[in-house]
Amino acid sequence: MAETTERGPSSQPGPFREPGPLRAFWHAFRENRGALGGLVVVLLVVAIALLADLIAPYSPTEQFRDAVRAAPMWADGGSSRFVLGTDSLGRDMLSRLIHGARISLFIGLAVMGVSFILGVLMGLACVASPGPMGQAVDVMITRLMDLIMAVPSLVLAILVVAVLGPSLTNTIVAVTVVYLPRYVRLVRASALAELGKDYVTAARVSGVGRVRLLFATVLPNCLSPLIVQAALGVSDAILEAAALGFLGLGAQPPTAEWGTMLADAREFIRSNPWLVTLPGMAILVTVVSINLAGDGLRDALDPKMRRS
Repeated sequence: MAETTERGPSSQPGPFREPGPLRAFWHAFRENRGALGGLVVVLLVVAIALLADLIAPYSPTEQFRDAVRAAPMWADGGSSRFVLGTDSLGRDMLSRLIHGARISLFIGLAVMGVSFILGVLMGLACVASPGPMGQAVDVMITRLMDLIMAVPSLVLAILVVAVLGPSLTNTIVAVTVVYLPRYVRLVRASALAELGKDYVTAARVSGVGRVRLLFATVLPNCLSPLIVQAALGVSDAILEAAALGFLGLGAQPPTAEWGTMLADAREFIRSNPWLVTLPGMAILVTVVSINLAGDGLRDALDPKMRRS
């Protein structure tokens, strides 16, 4: 009598399972070492910004009159009391850089969020109605966006701040106006491409309303380029806000914003170079890291860009 051998569940070949969309996205994203490194740095900066009140050794506005323009710890005359030294008013540079991360990231995220929402609404409004009224709205919005894009971004931001007045809130408004056309044009172009596809025609035939068609059917298929633009838009907003702060039109003293810190220290660039180098390096590292992570996000969301 032939003996039968039992095979356990682990020895039985199971059916091949396709990885889920999130797992496939993460696998494609982590193949890009630069994007992965950028993401780690961005998460570190976000953690520093969220925990600024806990990890900053001093208040960003506290002045130490006995240590004005103190050297960093590694330089001659430096001490562990002020690891990165102090500025021209005796404020701890490390504490101001840590709190500056919160301000700069807040500006970037606020600009991105407002631009994203307004861009989606205005972009979909351009394609909402095929009739004469819809065409008039489309022409009006697109011509307005063309007018905004015709002016150099920094010049337009300066103009808006000059009209509204320099402040942190007005900086966000100015930078939002500058970068809004990117989202509007992207949503409009993506929506027009999707409206001609078969699934949209099928939804129309089944009686789906125009608003539901745009927001529930078309918009989800336009999100991939929008997400990438939003990620890269954060770094652009941080740079634009830093430029306004450097010109004295952004966040006003004593707010610890990196661009404002650069403006306060520019007269000491020769005598105390670390006062300019440290906030400049903070801007550089943060912006480059966000751009690297955004590039990896673009490659992971686009199947054509994925590595085989």
